[in-house]
Amino acid sequence: MQAVDEGLAIAVATDVAGVLRRVAAALTAGSAAALATVIGRHGSTPSTPGQKLARTGEGCFGTVGGGAVEAAVMRALEAAWARAARGEAGTRVETFRLGAGLGMCCGGSVDVLIETMAAPWLVGVVGAGHVAGALVPLLLGLGFEVMVVDVREAYAVGERFPGARVACGEPKELAEGIARRGAVLAMTHDHQRDQDAVEWALREGYAYVGAVGSRAKAVRTAARLEARGFSEADRARVEIPLGVSIGARSPAEIAVSIAAAMVAWRAGDGRGK
Repeated sequence: MQAVDEGLAIAVATDVAGVLRRVAAALTAGSAAALATVIGRHGSTPSTPGQKLARTGEGCFGTVGGGAVEAAVMRALEAAWARAARGEAGTRVETFRLGAGLGMCCGGSVDVLIETMAAPWLVGVVGAGHVAGALVPLLLGLGFEVMVVDVREAYAVGERFPGARVACGEPKELAEGIARRGAVLAMTHDHQRDQDAVEWALREGYAYVGAVGSRAKAVRTAARLEARGFSEADRARVEIPLGVSIGARSPAEIAVSIAAAMVAWRAGDGRGK
């Protein structure tokens, strides 16, 4: 991506399918995106309905006809992408008049749909037991994207978690579905597996790392992390007990407390402890 005098990005030429692939790749990787689509033309214009221009963290891709109209759409797209990067999402239609407004002799106007696509908040759940069964629907209902992994084939079943991605295997299965800006929450059937999941998530650099358990488990986990050479800063990032303190006891109550912690994390722009 190169810069032009007015501070705008030069769009890389690509077809509509290529633009959509770029947007999908950005969102899958946990990054924000903005998309402009020509939805109407009036009079003489260089734009054609259906043309698309996208802005992701890697630059601008596509075209909406070129010239001053494209430069104007790019300015609107830059503003939309900045909003998306702040976590905002939405759509709006803007009309660009090519005559007096943009200094083009065509004299027509172009209607453009601007879509602001905030980066998805991603949560990886290690363990598909009772707590996960109660938690995942809550997270999905709150707008999080969720992936569940479990080594037990009988538990790692997609039908148990409609709307989430499910994989049978170790925590490393999350690497393909949860970007490092996301959260990894351990709630397996085995303390050692929880420990392994926490260590893996710290090594991978996930933004939020936590596990279900007691304060005694937190002490043991921290001691094991220290013995394995994890820094004090990394040890301090691990949230055990996981969830907001509400006196939760049952799986459903624990799920509510964890969902509340995820909302608080998201509201803090993904900053952990």
